[in-house]
Amino acid sequence: MVGLISPASRDLLENWLRHLSALGGVSENTIEAYRHDLAGFFAFIGNHHGGAVGLSPLKSVTTSDMRSWMTHERDRGVAARSLARQLSAVKSFFRWFAERDGFEPTAVLATRSPKFQKKLPRPLAKDAAKAMIETVETQQPKNWIAARDVAVLTLLYGCGLRISEALGLKGKDSPLPDVLRIKGKGGKDRIVPVLDAAKTAVDRYVKALPFDIDPDEALFRGARGGALSARIIAKSMENARMQLGLPATATPHAMRHSFATHLLEAGGDLRAIQELLGHASLSTTQAYTAVDTARLMEIYAKAHPRGQG
Repeated sequence: MVGLISPASRDLLENWLRHLSALGGVSENTIEAYRHDLAGFFAFIGNHHGGAVGLSPLKSVTTSDMRSWMTHERDRGVAARSLARQLSAVKSFFRWFAERDGFEPTAVLATRSPKFQKKLPRPLAKDAAKAMIETVETQQPKNWIAARDVAVLTLLYGCGLRISEALGLKGKDSPLPDVLRIKGKGGKDRIVPVLDAAKTAVDRYVKALPFDIDPDEALFRGARGGALSARIIAKSMENARMQLGLPATATPHAMRHSFATHLLEAGGDLRAIQELLGHASLSTTQAYTAVDTARLMEIYAKAHPRGQG
């Protein structure tokens, strides 16, 4: 396969990979995956046109070439998810290449990614969600940091907030009101009821906080007083799940899934849960919850008795 790639193309690929490494934030495993994906793409283009692929053929890749490549990958058993990842790598490379050499990469960039069902984090059982909140509290040497982590997880699980939404709260949001107006994805506002447990957890954190609260600054702070990062909460949950023997799917986002699933299991209305989560589509909310089909049908029958006839 590598023999079908010209030295110039191989050098170009390595330059791009070095560029990605220099930018930071890209793991070595990802770099290797990109190298493999692009080498495979180059080899296909070479085979497709009957010769080693150089820079000129790459600049001339057509919509037909892209379709043929994707068909070839599917025919050799590449799953839709993996093909979507390969296409993403090819597009990323061509954006950089086109900017560097000044050509139009529309044929590549306009190629549509194959559809696949996104894997969602599995929700935690009710006792596991409770144990997670209790365990993060015991891990921190400082009381205010322990109270902070409990408050954040309580907002995720008790109010169904995204981690970005919880960390986006400002000092002026404390003490928490009975309802929060949350600006979610796409700038859409939604109203979220606040449980007493969430109010209590945030009040406890604020009382323990060693920093002054500025109304327009982040409510949740890092150890040095700056805005708290999502990575810190993820790390706290990672340590807790290892202690509890929970799977790697026990993430901050999984707490939000747990909120939705447990509400639905309790007989909550799917459309009401959709609004609480800020989902644009009801189908997204259905996919988001881990309630079995029989239970869903039971809930639907109760909500829509006319549907039984």
